[in-house]
Amino acid sequence: MLEHYSAQDDAASPDSAVASTTWTDTPAADAAFTEGWMRRFAASVRATEAQLTALDQRVGDGDFGTNLRSGLDASVRALDQAGTVSPAATVRAGGPLRTVATVFLDGVGGTSGPLFGLLLTELALAAVGPVLDVAALRAGLTGGLAAVQRVGEARPGDKTLVDALYPACEALRVCPEQAGSRVALAHASRAAWEGVRSTARLRARRGRASYVGERGRGVPDPGAVGVGLLLSSAGGVVTELPPFVTGPPPRRPD
Repeated sequence: MLEHYSAQDDAASPDSAVASTTWTDTPAADAAFTEGWMRRFAASVRATEAQLTALDQRVGDGDFGTNLRSGLDASVRALDQAGTVSPAATVRAGGPLRTVATVFLDGVGGTSGPLFGLLLTELALAAVGPVLDVAALRAGLTGGLAAVQRVGEARPGDKTLVDALYPACEALRVCPEQAGSRVALAHASRAAWEGVRSTARLRARRGRASYVGERGRGVPDPGAVGVGLLLSSAGGVVTELPPFVTGPPPRRPD
């Protein structure tokens, strides 16, 4: 399994390609996989924290990267305290997801912290068996979308994390039951990054970014980027964000 890659790999594929993709069967994801996924998510945020902070400084309080890293660092400590997960069939795949969700709901500041907590809670509730199969993944991500929309009152087009989460759910909707979770997550990730790309064209109608008005156009939504990182981390540690997120380098003075 790929351990290190750039999110540019996911961002290169349009979400329109998802429906025509030939899905292949792969082994289902157990609790060891979901724990590794959360640890890779933490590593991805550590690697891109400076980019996340710079992005949020353009449209928000500038604390998104710090809050996300703080929550994930605490989550890794909680996973360490829980001990290494055994891949035995008696272990629920949602256990590590529940551990991280609890940390986010109880102690992560900002607007996005509780929303990510809700998303991970729904994933954990859906993964009640020993494996996170496609049906559970679909139910969890769709339930997470509903929970985020219920609390945040956001819709697609409002320039929030919903704009990445909704296309990811659509990608899973066309995924057959027999497809493997890793393949399904890869396609959900690509769809999410296309959703991230779309937020740059929007004027925010929800959240802190709505305060900057037209000045926020051209800047992707940080929360949506967080969703992209979450899903991409299922396949490896993201070491840098795609250029359409970070933007062109600052002009040097003449």
